[in-house]
Amino acid sequence: MYLISILMTVLVASIPVNAQLNQIAVAAGFKYFGTAVDNPGLNNQAYMNIASNKNEFGQITPANGQKWDSTERSQGQFSYTNGDAVTNRARQAGQILRCHTLVWHSQLPSWVNNINGRDAMTRVLQTHIQNVAGHYKGQCYAWDVVNEALEDSGAYRNSPMYRALGKDFIPLAFQAASAADPAAKLYYNDYNIESPGAKYNEALNIVRSIKASGARIDGVGLQAHFIVGQTPSLANLKTVLGGFAALVDEVAYTELDIRHPRLPASDADRQQQSRDYQIVAQACLDTPKCVGITVWDFADQYSWVPQTFPGQGDACLWNSNLQKKPAYTGLVSLFSSAAAARASTSTRLATSTSAATIWVPPPTATSTVHSTTSTSATSSRSTSTTPPPAPEPTQTKYGQCGGSNHVGPTKCAAGSSCTVLNPWYYQCL
Repeated sequence: MYLISILMTVLVASIPVNAQLNQIAVAAGFKYFGTAVDNPGLNNQAYMNIASNKNEFGQITPANGQKWDSTERSQGQFSYTNGDAVTNRARQAGQILRCHTLVWHSQLPSWVNNINGRDAMTRVLQTHIQNVAGHYKGQCYAWDVVNEALEDSGAYRNSPMYRALGKDFIPLAFQAASAADPAAKLYYNDYNIESPGAKYNEALNIVRSIKASGARIDGVGLQAHFIVGQTPSLANLKTVLGGFAALVDEVAYTELDIRHPRLPASDADRQQQSRDYQIVAQACLDTPKCVGITVWDFADQYSWVPQTFPGQGDACLWNSNLQKKPAYTGLVSLFSSAAAARASTSTRLATSTSAATIWVPPPTATSTVHSTTSTSATSSRSTSTTPPPAPEPTQTKYGQCGGSNHVGPTKCAAGSSCTVLNPWYYQCL
């Protein structure tokens, strides 16, 4: 027990007291916690100070700069100015780059809609992917190769690619992407596949068809554009992640935001938003192949939501004044608890597998004989080295203190008490 206490102290001490999102998410087991960044934000220095802070965001996705209408507006004429502006900033900050996206029905230049015939569309797809993925070869941790191929019903979208090639456009795109950038993880990415249903089932079929064709697919991205109070249950989120994880090497939430359906949001609404963000993060934490979360921008001023859903918004972790919301602090609290639990598990594994090689036994009792001529009895001294019992661990204020599968502290620090927020998350408040 004394050894476990020592190891636990070392592991937990490695997490900064004021750890930020990416720092603490990585400590909890993620590969990264990231954000999308679009070109308008690059000129906002206060915004970029946050976006380029690797402790806050370990991964960056160019929101629009790598899409077809940005990279090949005219057939055969390629430009990477917008995409490079974001990717260069990510590289300078030492952040992981998720590249987005090679094939999508939206934001297509008009000339693509005029391509007719199987052979012609095949050449267009292969040329586009070869050039764009080739330009970023070696820079992208992952590519969203095909984005949103399905309607909500599970039917295929009537895109120019589908009209010319049918379902075959998807494995063809993955084959081309693999050839252009062999080291990048190749993803299928979509929304409304986060819960069981027809669209989820067809997305599974897409993955199976890519693999059956002999093409490589490494991951599935779940966009996770949710509404406050309507986020899928933890059970449904985990079921879907597990379904995809059974087919591919990794899964990720790639465009997470949770919008308020009515504005202005009340304090209660903001607390619900925080709980919803935590449910999504918990699902990823509970799925070993879930490598990370990307939010679809972190500041409300650059969110896509208000233009797309008038009257709705405030979906991000920071408000338009770049102030953190309860959703941010809730995630930090959740990741902190997960990191502590992970450290505890690591110490248990360490002591069970290698304790014998590092355990130093306490000194044994020693006996000192003062003199053979002494008329007194031989005297001896026993030195006790048994350490005092370790105090019961406590959770800091706002940390997790209970819930389904919780293995960390259940006692809260002075000034806070363990409050049940939902069956899987109790918090020191």
